[in-house]
Amino acid sequence: MVTKPLMIKDYPVQERPRERMLQDGPDSLSNYELLAILLRTGTKQMSAIQLSHHIIQHFEGLRQLKDATIGELKEISGIGPAKAVELIAAIEIGKRISRLQFEERYTIRSPEDGARYLMDEMRFLHQEHFVCLYLNTKNQVLHKKTVFIGSLNTSIVHPREVFKESLKRSSASIICFHNHPSGDPAPSREDIEVTKRLVECGKMLGIEVLDHIIIGDQKYVSLKEKGYV
Repeated sequence: MVTKPLMIKDYPVQERPRERMLQDGPDSLSNYELLAILLRTGTKQMSAIQLSHHIIQHFEGLRQLKDATIGELKEISGIGPAKAVELIAAIEIGKRISRLQFEERYTIRSPEDGARYLMDEMRFLHQEHFVCLYLNTKNQVLHKKTVFIGSLNTSIVHPREVFKESLKRSSASIICFHNHPSGDPAPSREDIEVTKRLVECGKMLGIEVLDHIIIGDQKYVSLKEKGYV
């Protein structure tokens, strides 16, 4: 005898994600249940909740799902173009909302402020990204630019590329960032050499390099606090 797959309507009303959200709020729902609400329907073989379990297990959690492409989602049985597009749209909205608080002239008063500004954006990157924040005289962010992507060394991080944007934006100072994909923000010899070179070039141009912050996984190291700036 073939067992009929469990559908959302087969769950008790108090256990259905949509009804639980209405009653208890979104914080009460698991990742699987939130995803099931976005999916709305499942397949002939599985419910929306079962499909959401399958998706999250496929990507080994939200961290990899965050970077999923439409093509990767469509490879999952039960996810067609429409569902894939809807999920990617929801993920992108989440990313943009997380950045909203920083868009209106965010002021950096400490290394912690700087790390908080870019932590969520940089801690999951699989390659090293060297990013500069260009500040005005009030230490407010005027502009953010990824200067290069790749392993950090003095030949790649050329001061010309770093300070060209500063001159273009008439910024008073710069804070440099790069991430360590390993999650460990401990500075390497190359990190220190790059920092010293940029600080010296900044002095000659009259543009202060306030800090070089290395981003790890929910951890950071300020080379200013370490005495290299």
